[in-house]
Amino acid sequence: MAVPKRKTSKARRDKRRANWKLSIPGFVSCPKCGEPIMGHRVCKACGYYNGKEVVKKEA
Repeated sequence: MAVPKRKTSKARRDKRRANWKLSIPGFVSCPKCGEPIMGHRVCKACGYYNGKEVVKKEA
């Protein structure tokens, strides 16, 4: 069975772990009002999704 020949230093170990991070979610602008929203979700500003009014919003 393979066994490490030398101890992995803290710097080397932490350099490897530093690359695991969250990415920024993709935002798109709402075609109706132009508000930035996450894709495939109802716009909170105007209540539209896929060209149809899904949620009633008061003006």
